[in-house]
Amino acid sequence: MKRKKVLFSISVMMFVGLMVVLGSRMMAAGGDNDLVKIANAFQTEDILLEEWTFYAREHLVDLKTETEVQDYVKELKARFPDWDWSTSETSEKWEVTAVSPTSKHHKETLQIMATHTKQPASAYIVYRVSGDEWNKEMESFFTKDQFRDRLSDIFRGNPTVFSGMKGSISDKIDTAVPTVARDLLDVFDAKEIEALKEDNFMSVSANSPMFSDSIAQDMNLQIGIRSEGLGGKTTIVVGTPIITIEY
Repeated sequence: MKRKKVLFSISVMMFVGLMVVLGSRMMAAGGDNDLVKIANAFQTEDILLEEWTFYAREHLVDLKTETEVQDYVKELKARFPDWDWSTSETSEKWEVTAVSPTSKHHKETLQIMATHTKQPASAYIVYRVSGDEWNKEMESFFTKDQFRDRLSDIFRGNPTVFSGMKGSISDKIDTAVPTVARDLLDVFDAKEIEALKEDNFMSVSANSPMFSDSIAQDMNLQIGIRSEGLGGKTTIVVGTPIITIEY
């Protein structure tokens, strides 16, 4: 089982590294609705939701000095005064973290990271929304203009965006891993590009017309499935354009 997690981790690191090389891309119109599409697929396939995450990241290339980055942080603090702000620092870098007020359905986190040593400064901002429940309120959160305004308040340019959901199929349902993968590909009208297949584990990279953001080979969808064997549950993770949730 550990070997499978290592393989998955290496795959994610390779793709994230590729994203850094490619640079920030424009978040497609409707990209913030990807979670809604994945949630609908989970409902169609009777997959019990366990967690979800929306992750957006931007390299702050227009901020050349540490002072400029700190001024940017001051602007964000003014826009989100009710968030809980904290700072950590080492000899090489400093990091500012902000956590939204307690919410019943989700948690929002901001992280701004910058180096002390490089000139010009190398800085990134990460915005993450996560939760373990999906309902009409959460769907409304991602489809209203208020959420897009939130992104505009946070990011200076066009962030790279990842969306993902994790769930499971009841251990009372005896379904083979390849069957689960095929059914999900059908729901997303997706074509398989490449896959790692073992007896109780499968990771599929695919292309779906339902999602616009893509990376190498037009890949914009990943599906990971892990079965605990006969009598055990089957864990399913879906991510676009790649999976960022461990399973």
